[in-house]
Amino acid sequence: MGIERVIGRIEGVVPGAHFDSRMDVKDAKLHQANQKGISSLIDKKDGRRIADAIVLNGGYVDDDDRWTHLRYTGASEVKDRDSNTGRLLRSQSWSHDDNAALRLSFERGYEIRVIRGYEGDKRYSPAKGYRYDGVYRIVAIRTAMSKCPAPDGSDIEICQFDLERLPDSEQGHTAPEARAAKALEELEELSMQSGEEKYPEVRTVSVQRLMRSVATARRVKELYGGECQLCGRRLLGPDGAVHSQGAHIRPLGKPHNGPDVEQNFLCVCPNCHVRLDVGAVVMDEDLSITVRAAMFGEVLLPKLKTKGWHRVHPDYIRYHREWWEKQ
Repeated sequence: MGIERVIGRIEGVVPGAHFDSRMDVKDAKLHQANQKGISSLIDKKDGRRIADAIVLNGGYVDDDDRWTHLRYTGASEVKDRDSNTGRLLRSQSWSHDDNAALRLSFERGYEIRVIRGYEGDKRYSPAKGYRYDGVYRIVAIRTAMSKCPAPDGSDIEICQFDLERLPDSEQGHTAPEARAAKALEELEELSMQSGEEKYPEVRTVSVQRLMRSVATARRVKELYGGECQLCGRRLLGPDGAVHSQGAHIRPLGKPHNGPDVEQNFLCVCPNCHVRLDVGAVVMDEDLSITVRAAMFGEVLLPKLKTKGWHRVHPDYIRYHREWWEKQ
């Protein structure tokens, strides 16, 4: 019996959900195939084929991932790509089934699920496996020239798609969470309009913490067993339960627009979370920790602790440090 496919969100699958393999992604109904990048299905209203999902996994040199905005290269026939390098040998065509399906989804305003794989942009991609990063909408399409010419030096035309991520309030949360997310976005917008671009006062509102990816937080905190990456402490309650928090280095939401990915995420104790949020500590690209405002009785590690597959990206460390150096 086949798996029923739908456009947009999949019930029970939240942004940040991690999968070990493409087969797991397929079994979760997020994507139809084990290998190709564009997933498609039949639109029930007229029987035409539309796209419902894409995988970003370092497939083409012309792809450009900016987390909330994507520039995605369409599909090619196997014979039109070098079997060793994956490089295009000739131009793409809008008549290709997958490109036509993705274009039709653009024309009909359908949502596209985005899955990032471990070979994608290192700023946003998981260290291993695949991660579902929510729903996007195609906002523009075009025929463009590839950065890399054909082997004979001639130009290669590509089918190019621009996608924008939908706001948190439209990412398929429960009804109370969706209302909370909408209220938060309105609060952030008012803050921007009033000129109060304060960091991280909006970020630390409790309702916003509710909306952040539970899946991402769980994976990182489980990896460290609740041990703080800044001070090395592991806080236990009377019942023996570990108490740790997840902190984004570059804050999510306006005006910072940081991504909710493992590379932008730390496992910290409550004290160090506050210190990070108010700029009392910053980090350098070599992971060394600089104390900008001392707190009595607290000793930090000389360098940020990392473990296993978890690596923070220097772009987020640099952003955090430079923001606070300007304050």
